[in-house]
Amino acid sequence: MSELVEVNNLTKVYEKKKVALSQVNLIIPRGKIIGLLGPNGSGKTTLIKLISGLLVATEGEILINGSKPGPESKSVVSYLPERTYFQSSMKVKELIDYFADFYQDFRPERAKQMLMNLNINEDARLKTLSKGTKEKVQLIMVMSRDAQLYVLDEPIAGVDPAARDYILRTIISNYNENATVLLSTHLISDIEKILDEVIFIREGKVVLQDTVENIRESKGKSVDTYFREVFAC
Repeated sequence: MSELVEVNNLTKVYEKKKVALSQVNLIIPRGKIIGLLGPNGSGKTTLIKLISGLLVATEGEILINGSKPGPESKSVVSYLPERTYFQSSMKVKELIDYFADFYQDFRPERAKQMLMNLNINEDARLKTLSKGTKEKVQLIMVMSRDAQLYVLDEPIAGVDPAARDYILRTIISNYNENATVLLSTHLISDIEKILDEVIFIREGKVVLQDTVENIRESKGKSVDTYFREVFAC
């Protein structure tokens, strides 16, 4: 089965009748790096949290490997939230132990190698690290799993350009050809070079899903330029 995720007529309504997603239909294939792109408030984070099993849909369904979000799907989905959630008092090496205990597919040696590449001390406490370094540590933990789906919410926000390059290289080199990366970001020009496909979302509705190659060939422009035209920004 080439489809990793199926989203069928998905709707999410929050309290006070705020509609975050409305009748969303998507097929997310295996073996792709996919950009989830849209303005602030378009529903990107809501969709990511629904796929990751952190929210419950109001209507419709999500199927991951044919199963609804739950313990089985969470075992194959590696989720990177927009904000760091680790306890600041923890040491980096304690995070490694935590992930190793919690996820059977976590690879401690992979994490240690990436930390060493960045000269991040395993004995350091998170509260002593800069915001950018904390975000790198969190990404390393997420990408050190042998997951089938990596769901990354704004992984390069708030870090310098050199760190962005490292993060993108980390994403590319640490997932297998049968896994998929779903990546939400505002920094389209920075990530366009690694994307296979894009999903444009606006006001809770999907307005486009296409390959990067097809957009470039049919529109004669970059994804970043086309995005700005579609969303007039």
